Amino acid sequence: MRGNLSNEMVSVKIEEGSKRPIALHEKSFFGKIEEDYLHLSLIEACYLLEKNRLDIYEDDTKCSLSYFIGLLKENDIYAKYIVYRDLKDRGYVIKTGFKYGSEFRLYDRGRSPGKGHSDFLVKIIYENFDISVLDFSSYVRVSHGVNKKLLLAIVDDDFDITYYNVEWTRP
Repeated sequence: MRGNLSNEMVSVKIEEGSKRPIALHEKSFFGKIEEDYLHLSLIEACYLLEKNRLDIYEDDTKCSLSYFIGLLKENDIYAKYIVYRDLKDRGYVIKTGFKYGSEFRLYDRGRSPGKGHSDFLVKIIYENFDISVLDFSSYVRVSHGVNKKLLLAIVDDDFDITYYNVEWTRP
């Protein structure tokens, strides 16, 4: 399947008779369908490229995985990709969490958008990043306010990930 890179998005043309882009969206919850295209974020596209499920072209030149990872690093979203890939490989459905001030919304295995609410908000923090108590408190407060658990993904300099499940507790 071919995707075209443009404006920090990868678009896959939905050709007549080809059900693969539609299946990626409806069964695996990748991207958004608009008109005759499946639009993928750079992170989703990189994941599919790495899994050999998508070929990505920029101006009719095929992009290698190393080129695409370099693009993620240039855009300062490589750590976000590492967390996305890890969670996706664990079987979670992942959607953006911008609305909630987090990187991702996470659906437990067997659940999906449109068939219930997400279970977690995922906030990515670099190990050497200083976080204020007020910021941390706001992450917890927002997740609690929308009935979700907060999953902190701490990424170290080697791009190893440690997860912490943070919940609101009343004494």
